[in-house]
Amino acid sequence: MNTLPSFSYAALGGILPALVWLWFWAQEDKLHPEPRSRILTAFLGGMAMVPFAYFPEKAIAEHYGFAPQTFFLWAVVEECLKLSAAWLFALRTRDFDEPIDALEYMITVALGFAALENALFILNPLVDGDTMRSLVTGNMRFVGASLLHVVCSAILGYSMAREFYKSRAAQNIWRMLGLALAIGLHAVFNLFIIYDNGSKTFFVFGCVWAAALGILLLFEKAKKLHN
Repeated sequence: MNTLPSFSYAALGGILPALVWLWFWAQEDKLHPEPRSRILTAFLGGMAMVPFAYFPEKAIAEHYGFAPQTFFLWAVVEECLKLSAAWLFALRTRDFDEPIDALEYMITVALGFAALENALFILNPLVDGDTMRSLVTGNMRFVGASLLHVVCSAILGYSMAREFYKSRAAQNIWRMLGLALAIGLHAVFNLFIIYDNGSKTFFVFGCVWAAALGILLLFEKAKKLHN
């Protein structure tokens, strides 16, 4: 397949599903929706973090191989970068003015990150002319990896939301706890997908979907947080 159409199909396959998820989660904040310009900035900020993840993750893989440490450190890199993007492009702005915004912006950044990551995973088999593998990869990442990014970032977002009206010290403590939980969940997902020849893939995807339902409950709890 020619390179230019491959890039186009990969971009379409990576970004469109992420936008579908973004629309779905935006429905949870209908009363005080965030400015579209801020949402777009956060989404693009998440995409911008992918190149920053590539080189440290490549170095980690070269050093440890496919050992458990690799998947843990990959999770550390990606979750820290997503938090950094949310902080740079949304959380320190005046648009971050209510608890639920933490969930909204963290999820938006996560979907931006997932969009470009998915596009790159789809691109590789397309360049090799393996269209079927590209389609399968795109579908699996839509129902699995993309939602995992959402779940992990939403957990961190809720950790920030619940302490929105508390002291700076309390906010930092819960932010670190949320980040640790997001990293742990991400690392476990990676381990289960890679090991045992992927035999637990559908079980893990089922757990991620169950966790996504839990995110809906977190949104409801965040809506009820008041000063």
